[in-house]
Amino acid sequence: MSLPAPSNDREKVVSKLPGWLRQNLKIRAAQYGIEIQTAVEQGIAHWCKLASSPAAIDTAGADSFSTFLPLGQWDEFRSLTTDRRVSLIQGLAQSVQLWLDANPAPDVARPAITRRIIVCNQKGGVGKTAITAGTGEAMAEDPETLHPVRVAKQLIAAGGEAESSLDVEKLPGLGLRVLLVDFDPQCHLTNQLGAAPLPITGDSLTNHMASDPKGDLRDLIVSIDDDAFGGRLHLLPACNDAFLLDVRLSAVRAREAALERALAPLEADYDVILVDCPPSLGLSMDAAAYYGRRRDSEKPGQSGALIVVQAEDSSADAYELLTTQIDDLRADLGVDIDYLGIVVNLYDSRRGYIATSSLQGWVDIKDPRVVGLIGDLKEQKEAVRVKQPLLSYAPKSQQAIGMRALAREI
Repeated sequence: MSLPAPSNDREKVVSKLPGWLRQNLKIRAAQYGIEIQTAVEQGIAHWCKLASSPAAIDTAGADSFSTFLPLGQWDEFRSLTTDRRVSLIQGLAQSVQLWLDANPAPDVARPAITRRIIVCNQKGGVGKTAITAGTGEAMAEDPETLHPVRVAKQLIAAGGEAESSLDVEKLPGLGLRVLLVDFDPQCHLTNQLGAAPLPITGDSLTNHMASDPKGDLRDLIVSIDDDAFGGRLHLLPACNDAFLLDVRLSAVRAREAALERALAPLEADYDVILVDCPPSLGLSMDAAAYYGRRRDSEKPGQSGALIVVQAEDSSADAYELLTTQIDDLRADLGVDIDYLGIVVNLYDSRRGYIATSSLQGWVDIKDPRVVGLIGDLKEQKEAVRVKQPLLSYAPKSQQAIGMRALAREI
């Protein structure tokens, strides 16, 4: 975290810390949402109250470290290090380690009910797959590592222009267990993440939805980039047999619940399940929307539909068709299906009035509101070309920073 300007009751102090300890301090302070200066102040206060010095810390390779402490604390600390015959650097390292020991890494906050996010729009080519993958990747990132995140309140800048680097803060990863479900027979999500589509002669999500399973659905799941996501990001690949899903669902009882019946056995293994929906208004979309409905005892806004659009007119037409279908399903089945928001994807203000006026039109909707603005930049296209997740291929790119903000916003 950046250091605040000195105030009347604090003074700047300069010492040294080994790099590994400074990094641990930075991450842990971010995990607890406090300033580094507060953590150091608490650690020194604890150290000063001890009857004797704790175990020595390896301070080899220590380099410059500065912070702001309450007036007089550093002088008292320096006097005690002399009395205890330890160096200032050693005393500071011990103080920081004391604070780390007293404030262990917090557990990842896991939802009581597995969140189900349906990424959808009736129009193809708006980037639903990229948003599904990027949001899931952001949710699964390492909670013991800091990642650049765009501040949520600055997702939309005046006029839609890109924000400066000053709007970016480094925050710990969310560390959630995420399942990405490729529900599109075109298999874009599967291909983009470097997995193989399921053979049409084998088992598939379609078979399970049509009550004709050939095995355990878990056996089809693959792990995505364990080095980057620590085994927390998984994919249920698609199969081309999904082109026949609507026909097969027409013969299934309670077909709107078919996706839920298929995925329910997997939910205990995941915190979040994101479904990349096909550009369709058929029975498969009914099943997806029903799966994202709000369940008993689930808070509003935990699960629901995330709608991906572009800043152009055809997206608006498709948006109307989709929301009409969801609203009809709400009324027909008496269920609550929440809108998690609108993501304006592939945005480029250089395209002129059409782009900027369309963006303003989305912002003006208010309910659902715009929760993400993702630029049309080269890194996403490159990640698709090399079949790698965007957030491991280009983790510092503006698109990656925006995906992290989106994941936190919803």
